Amino acid sequence: MKNISTEAPDQKTIVSFLTRYKTKMKLSLKVCAHCGLCAESCFIYVTRGRKPEYMPSHKMIHSIGKLYKKKGRVNWETLEEIKEIAWKRCVLCTRCYCPLGIDIPEMISLARSICRSQNVLPDFDEGNEK
Repeated sequence: MKNISTEAPDQKTIVSFLTRYKTKMKLSLKVCAHCGLCAESCFIYVTRGRKPEYMPSHKMIHSIGKLYKKKGRVNWETLEEIKEIAWKRCVLCTRCYCPLGIDIPEMISLARSICRSQNVLPDFDEGNEK
């Protein structure tokens, strides 16, 4: 875990993001039928053995959906989990297609923005030898 702060995440900032996008988030999460039709449009899902955690809908529900459900009251551990989803399981290629019109990349991008606002970022040098 990267963020070893004794203070809790800045709930006010997280809530401001959630408030700004509340209508779109709520609609996206409510409309998602868990049909899985978005999955085949995701090259990460296809190339990673078609595991459920790489489905675009799964990524949206377990990142922004978790933030929405908890009304932004999350701890560092939850933000680390969301970081893992938003950066390591998605490249924001915008290829994911939802037949119901959900803008999944926008929701993943919002999750990234919230993590970024809390300085919860991936280690971009991970795996690179110096």
